[in-house]
Amino acid sequence: MIWSEITIHTTAEAVEAVSNILYEAGANGVVIEDPEVLHREWDTSLGEIYQLSPDDFPQEGVYVKAYLPVTSHLGDTVEEIKERLNQLLLYGLDPGKGTVTVAEVKEDEWASAWKKYYKPVTISERITIAPVWEDYQPKHADEIVIELDPGMAFGTGTHPTTVLCIRALEKYVRPGDRVYDVGTGSGILSIAAAKLGAREILALDLDEVAVRSAQSNVKINKESGKITVKKNNLLDNVEGPAELVVANILAEVIVRFTEDVARVLVPGGLFIASGIITAREADVKQALRKAKLEVIETSYIDDWVAIIAKKS
Repeated sequence: MIWSEITIHTTAEAVEAVSNILYEAGANGVVIEDPEVLHREWDTSLGEIYQLSPDDFPQEGVYVKAYLPVTSHLGDTVEEIKERLNQLLLYGLDPGKGTVTVAEVKEDEWASAWKKYYKPVTISERITIAPVWEDYQPKHADEIVIELDPGMAFGTGTHPTTVLCIRALEKYVRPGDRVYDVGTGSGILSIAAAKLGAREILALDLDEVAVRSAQSNVKINKESGKITVKKNNLLDNVEGPAELVVANILAEVIVRFTEDVARVLVPGGLFIASGIITAREADVKQALRKAKLEVIETSYIDDWVAIIAKKS
């Protein structure tokens, strides 16, 4: 089968939004080529990650790639993608160059080639994310390994916003907590919460691809007994109580449902919000205060922010 590789040259801050545009255009997953990975210190005992070549990455910005089948509608789809990229400026996101290029590839060429870039990564004191095809063994007794199949949807789980959320979950999840994961994507945050001791997790996403991806990853990690995945818009028609709500989505979406977060949280319950660029930090904090949620912690990685708020 012939597929089209859609490549968008954008900025790090727009990666999540650009990825979402591609998902809504029909992509089942994305590949993110960020030159930042060239400067990381990798444990080369895990694989061939040291063979990364600068020639495969942009000199500035980030490439976000997706694959769509070649059909008679492809031209219209590409034009829609371009139009939505231009609209990102309206939401305060800089798409950078915003160029869209299209190339044809054969299915057997891309279906597995990207896997060489994805190796197990330790992202917090206890949690390591490993692809399902890697035979990764825990390095110590307390290590928690989350197995992920990122080829289905929503990245590899190592984006700064995801890392910030998982580190916050590791700090704040308590045994027996009920957790709502809003915009679950691959389901990685729900899986992390389950492995950290939460007793019941409701994972919500409006995208059917995300729902299927999360359900698959939940099964891979043997957490189906704790995690329920549902198609749902934010917290619409969701009743409390929950001890913790986590959302790794865009700031402009977070500010729209802070009142609902406050509604479902028990007194003293926590809201972990990420996916926020530093330029929108003040807007999110203002929305939290308006919903009577007290900001108790703010953490950063590069230009990304995670905010933890408490219901008084």
